[in-house]
Amino acid sequence: MKTPTRYLNSTPNTRRYRGSFHKSNGLSRMDVLAVPQMREEGWYLSLMAPNTKGPKFAWLDPSRLYCNPQALSDCVKDLLKPFQNETIDLVAGIDAMGFILGSAAAITLGKGFLAIRKAGHLCVQTQTQDYSDYSGREKLMEVRVDVLKPGLRVLIVDQWIETGGTMRAAIKLLENQGATVVGIAAVAIENSEGGKWLKENYKYSHCIPNELQSQIDSQYLESFKNFSG
Repeated sequence: MKTPTRYLNSTPNTRRYRGSFHKSNGLSRMDVLAVPQMREEGWYLSLMAPNTKGPKFAWLDPSRLYCNPQALSDCVKDLLKPFQNETIDLVAGIDAMGFILGSAAAITLGKGFLAIRKAGHLCVQTQTQDYSDYSGREKLMEVRVDVLKPGLRVLIVDQWIETGGTMRAAIKLLENQGATVVGIAAVAIENSEGGKWLKENYKYSHCIPNELQSQIDSQYLESFKNFSG
């Protein structure tokens, strides 16, 4: 995968974008709807915004790229590339941001979508699984029991994999009902202990080129400089 560095380090003088830049204290922030004339793989990663609300929140906000229709389309296509030759019967998305990419992936594949929810939100019989999320908080997720069955091949989609606890719980929920997890997909999979375990044990897909993985693992992107001011 080619590095999107030129987009992650864009300047106000960049002429490759159809869109505008906003200056703030001498720095630029790319218009969220701008699209490069030549879209290299991963170009949309520079649209992701840094955390501005403190330690209670994730270290960045990937959802900003979903506002750009071309970015969302390219992101989903990149996520599905490794699974082109796989038989997929259903796409599952993890509550809540995984619903966005999961639904988009399901529509692209022409498949149905299964919501894996935080416990207490489904009004039907469910199976539950406990887990710890990226913040270390103990939680419970659930999935309905009238869809999954042995032999059903499912792709699980989430927005981001940091510690891997949430994705591992989702995998357990599906496999406990006999479904086969074809693979997992997220914008990024950090090389945490849990992230590495997932990569070693399941087919996976993410949008981060090798050149940017170290930035992901250090939880700081050079593109954030275009947001500070």
